[in-house]
Parts: sequence; C-alpha cells; structure tokens
Amino acid sequence: MKKLILPLLLLVAFGMLAAVESDPSAVVGYVKYDCVAGNNMIALPMEQGFTLASEVGDYAPASSVGAWNPSTELWEVINTFPWGGWDGEFNVTNGQPLLISVDAALSFYSIGDLPTTIPSYTLVAGNNTIMVPLNRSDLDLASEVGDAIPASSVGAWNATTELWEVINTFPWGGWDGEFATAIGDPLLVSVDASGVWPSAAKNVKIINSNSK
Repeated sequence: MKKLILPLLLLVAFGMLAAVESDPSAVVGYVKYDCVAGNNMIALPMEQGFTLASEVGDYAPASSVGAWNPSTELWEVINTFPWGGWDGEFNVTNGQPLLISVDAALSFYSIGDLPTTIPSYTLVAGNNTIMVPLNRSDLDLASEVGDAIPASSVGAWNATTELWEVINTFPWGGWDGEFATAIGDPLLVSVDASGVWPSAAKNVKIINSNSK
C-alpha cells in the first residue's frame, strides 16, 4: 500500500515545500489506501469532515464499516441494506482506524486539511487500534512503533490473506519479527497496561512527506 501526503494548494505556489514552514490549516493533502475486494484496514488521518461511519461507507463506497472496541475486543460493524442505507451507526473521529469491506478493488483517499493536533489513543490493557501519527515518519518499522508506545505486540492487516501479521516482544527484550510501517498506517497493538499514546498531542509540523 502506498500512501502520500501532499500539500496540494501550496505545491503550485512554492514548488519546494520541504523547507517551508506554513500554517498547517492552510495545507490540503491526501493519504491513499489501496483496497482489495473484501476486508481492508484504513484510517482517517486528514480532516475530511466525517463524523459518522455511514458517511465513510458511502464515500468509499463500502458494504460494511467497523471500528475496534478495545473493551469488548470485538469489531462494532454496520452493514448496508440491499435496498440502500445502513443497519446501524457510530461516530468516527480524526485519526481513527477502520475496517471496511468493499466489493471491488479501489483506492480510498483521506483528503482534506492537515489536522492541527495529533490524535491521541486511549489504550486499555489488551488489543487496541492506532494510526502511526503524521508527524512520526521516524517510526518506519513495527518494532519502533512498539517500543515508542510501548507495546507487547504490533500487527498490520494483510488484506490478501485477511489475517493480521503480528510481531511480539521476547521476554528478554527485542522482537520476534519485523515489518515496515509508515505514517497513516492503521495498526493493532497490544499493551500490558492502560495509557494514552502519544502522551501529549502536538501541533502537526508536516509540510511534504512521502511514505513507503
């Protein structure tokens, strides 16, 4: 999956934005999630105005939209009716990872303003979903995400196999595997104790950043 964050408005005006500081609210960009037919993990990194799961589903378009409930460790899912509309509803927020089902391959674009603050995730002991923050391009490996949280496991959804690819910590330290991560990636992490990550929201300082 290749994702890009590009300041579409300022690109024309400046040409080289990597060295330019700007008010984040003036920067419009996108993050792209390539989806296959079936279940896919996406996130909502950009300020796109979504407040309801059905809005994301209609935009995708998707036949189901799910959010992870860490308290029950189950997906809360809404589905489309054959005649249109949805069989339920829940609220969505900026930076939230979601599981969507689509009938055919498509690219989902989270497009809009860069958020002015980095979303924080309230983690409970056990499994939680997070998104790699847009200002943490340094977290380009799953083990680095796990160490930063800290987490005991980090998983990424493989849409082809419809399974989680997970790495775990060894009791003596280190990790039993590795995979690449990038800003905007939705991940499933397991923690041993409740907490908030990132611990303090910070202003987004991204101007132009390409992820893998």
